[in-house]
Amino acid sequence: MPILVFDSGIGGLGVVAQLRALAPGVALTYLADNGFFPYGEKPDDILLARILDVVGRAIAHLRPQALVVACNTASTIALPALREAFSLPIIGCVPPIKPAAAASTSKTIGVLATAATVRRPYLSNLIARFAPACTVLSLGTPSLAELAERKFRGASVDVAPAIAPLFTQPGGEAIDAIALGCTHYSFLLPEFAALYPGISWFDPALPVARQTLSRLTPLPPLAETGQTAYFISETLPLPLLAPYGFNRAETCQW
Repeated sequence: MPILVFDSGIGGLGVVAQLRALAPGVALTYLADNGFFPYGEKPDDILLARILDVVGRAIAHLRPQALVVACNTASTIALPALREAFSLPIIGCVPPIKPAAAASTSKTIGVLATAATVRRPYLSNLIARFAPACTVLSLGTPSLAELAERKFRGASVDVAPAIAPLFTQPGGEAIDAIALGCTHYSFLLPEFAALYPGISWFDPALPVARQTLSRLTPLPPLAETGQTAYFISETLPLPLLAPYGFNRAETCQW
């Protein structure tokens, strides 16, 4: 009974890496709905139906002991419906507003996310709860997740045009901490830090991994038959996935 980690693409592999670091013996299965990538620009009703269908088929086939929705967009749309439909523990992913607000000395923080995450009340509720004393400037960008996918496959990427509008909006020059509201963006942290070295960047992957492991006692044993990454469409080359502990990559047949 593995933990099933779900994302629209490669973003959730950052959560996988943190789970491996915290619990090397954990049995994991990965599911990427790359046939419907990117999630962040699609209508909510279509996405909700898609997520319930894809995740439902995966749960029926794989029988995981827990589900990690390692996608901010999917979490903001589908967590209540998933928890109503399935009885297993389901862990979502939220932008790390709280630690960013706590770390900021200027009390001006940024949020980088997909357009879908930025426009939902979910984000404004997090800001009201965890950053009431801060000015919070958000940017919903359609291109960073795609750039992360390209970088993962070995391409050189330029993130500067996509991220610059966060800082050019009024008050943006005061930003000193940024919460990443999409797990894909974890893979672009070196580029972000090189462009803006004086800023503290907060990645959601580690908090999600910690929350997952806190819900599961005892941990499952390492799967003797190996651990598999599933993809709805294009299967990534296994050498790209091996560093994350997977020794099989398959296209879903269910």
